[in-house]
Amino acid sequence: MKPKLSLAVQVAVEMGDLPTRHQFRKWVLAALARDAEITLRLVGEAEGRALNRDYRGKDYATNVLTFPLADEPMLMGDIVLCVPVLVKEAAEQRKLLEAHYAHLVVHGVLHLQGYDHESEEEAIVMEAKETQILTDLGYADPYLVSEVVPTHGG
Repeated sequence: MKPKLSLAVQVAVEMGDLPTRHQFRKWVLAALARDAEITLRLVGEAEGRALNRDYRGKDYATNVLTFPLADEPMLMGDIVLCVPVLVKEAAEQRKLLEAHYAHLVVHGVLHLQGYDHESEEEAIVMEAKETQILTDLGYADPYLVSEVVPTHGG
């Protein structure tokens, strides 16, 4: 049976080409193993940096932050996507923007459910789970590094 999901999407950044609420919901549900109440917040670089600094002690904006709030009676938490960082990463890694959004949403939802990547063993498990979910959704393996062919000037 599919988990029940209460999803709030907060847009606190002015950037075009954002996924739809339907897409966000689809990605969250694909990674969700149980009933949940989740807030997905899209932020700019200043807010992303402040949250990362205040909660993780790291003074830079990062692509995704996860804030678990409760485990019982249902899973509750916030996932923050820093849109400018996410957009920049997608371009640098030559990934489709939609696929990168999907990956980071899935990544955040897995964190809410207790997955982590602090140790190599945890990373292997979490990355395998992410890859399976994303390929099931029709996206490429996010951990495959595409070979970049250098171009030479004439």
